[in-house]
Amino acid sequence: MNLNNLSIRTKLIGGFGLVLAIALLQSLLAITRLGHVNANAADIASNWLPSVRALGELNSDLASYRVVRLRLALIDTSLEVEPIEASLKKVEGNFETHRAAYQAMVSSPEEKALYEQFTQQWKSYQAIGPELLRMAKEMDTAGIKKLLNGPGGQSYTDARALLVKLVELNNAGSTAAAADGQKTYESSRTMLIAGLVVMTALGLAIAWLLSGGLARAAAQAVADANRIADGDLSQPIQATGSDEMGQLLKALGDMQDKLRGIVGGVRQNADGVATASAQIAQGNNDLSSRTEQQASALEETAASMEQLSSTVKQNADNARQANQLAMSASSVAVSGGEVVNRVVDTMKGINDSSRRISDIIGVIDGIAFQTNILALNAAVEAARAGEQGRGFAVVAAEVRSLAQRSADAAKEIKTLISTSVERVEQGTALVDEAGTTMAEVVASIRRVTDIMGEITSASVEQSAGVSQVGEAVTQMDRATQQNAALVEESAAAAESLKGQAAQLLANVAVFKLSAGGVAGPAAVPVFHAAKPVVAAARPAPAPKAVAKAPVPVAARPAVEPASAPAPRPALAAATAGADDWETF
Repeated sequence: MNLNNLSIRTKLIGGFGLVLAIALLQSLLAITRLGHVNANAADIASNWLPSVRALGELNSDLASYRVVRLRLALIDTSLEVEPIEASLKKVEGNFETHRAAYQAMVSSPEEKALYEQFTQQWKSYQAIGPELLRMAKEMDTAGIKKLLNGPGGQSYTDARALLVKLVELNNAGSTAAAADGQKTYESSRTMLIAGLVVMTALGLAIAWLLSGGLARAAAQAVADANRIADGDLSQPIQATGSDEMGQLLKALGDMQDKLRGIVGGVRQNADGVATASAQIAQGNNDLSSRTEQQASALEETAASMEQLSSTVKQNADNARQANQLAMSASSVAVSGGEVVNRVVDTMKGINDSSRRISDIIGVIDGIAFQTNILALNAAVEAARAGEQGRGFAVVAAEVRSLAQRSADAAKEIKTLISTSVERVEQGTALVDEAGTTMAEVVASIRRVTDIMGEITSASVEQSAGVSQVGEAVTQMDRATQQNAALVEESAAAAESLKGQAAQLLANVAVFKLSAGGVAGPAAVPVFHAAKPVVAAARPAPAPKAVAKAPVPVAARPAVEPASAPAPRPALAAATAGADDWETF
């Protein structure tokens, strides 16, 4: 039978029960021996000693009876016989009383035989009493002396000798009872000492076995708990039995397996967050660069519109070129509107990712709470284990403290993520507003196109249209500048999210999930931004172009805006980046 499969309670009850059974058996044996000693003592006190005392009384009465009878041989007158006769009757009464008391205490056959002989000699000695009284009344002192020294003296001597034998017999019985009691005491003492030695040795052996098993299991539990506290989740925990300590080791193993799964899940989620934050940061950097390009292009467009305003009165050909330029600007505005729409979608994706991060932090907070509950249950089980579980109670309290600190950190991270989500929502709202503005810009450019069509028929209307186009371009420039500021804020938020993801990876890096690896941060992919395409700069027209013919050399830059769609590759790259964000 394997002791490790027995519960601690069963082992303690069995061990102490065996010791108590031996102690009970020894106590019963001691009680039996003490009863025997008590019986010997009671036999001495109630039989042998009273018998010796009664025999002493009989001996005294017999001697007194003899002395009183001898007084009959010494009388001077017959008047002295009556008092002597009364004394004889009194002594004889005392003798019979003591004889009856002793007769009740006669026990052994040998004592009974001696007593019967004594009774016969007593009766024989008593039988001469009437003859002595007759001789005393007749004053026959010589006959009295002869009778007392003759048959009467022999009967007295024989009776006295029998009393001595009875006394010796009772003394021998008392001595034998005392010797038997002494022997019983010595044997009982030897047996009790041997029992105490056996019981002590057995108790020490049981205590050594139980304490050794508990100490080894507790030491293993403490070592495993310290290893888990150090973040090493790679070593399996082996439970050596099904007792409480074995169940504790099994619970530690289950806790390690769950922690390993949790840390693995957190690591995967952290990798995803890091990857997504890196993508967001890179995409925002690309978007910021492209927005700056767009702002530069809008500035150049404003300069071109000023040039167009100075040459709008030249001729219809220049007006047609200006119409083409307006159509090109409209195409660029539509592309800018698409870019803004993609920015809106990207900001929504950032908002959704931030919410997912907040949910993940909530899961971590729940995990920390469950860990705290598990540590509290371990402490309760350690308290139930008593002195043996005190060391593990300290470890369980430390685990609980770490779980509480993890929960506090998760709550703080969740608060920061919630703040980031609110800021992202604000950025989304601002980007939506920018989209609306871009839609208005597109509408304005389309109106400019219509106006430029009318410019071909009326130079006055063309001049008014050019003024409106200039105002629209100015508004679009302001909106683009606002978009650039919002993109910078979004990039800063993405960088902050990237730093928090890196911190989360560093936090889980302390856990060792396998024999050859640590739950460290995964490599974050680096996405290279598309090389920005700088819009072609429009050279300022020469001052002499104003006085030239309808097709002057200086008017050639006005035709250049027809190539304005050149920035579209950058927009295409931005579209590719947006696809990556949607995948995240």
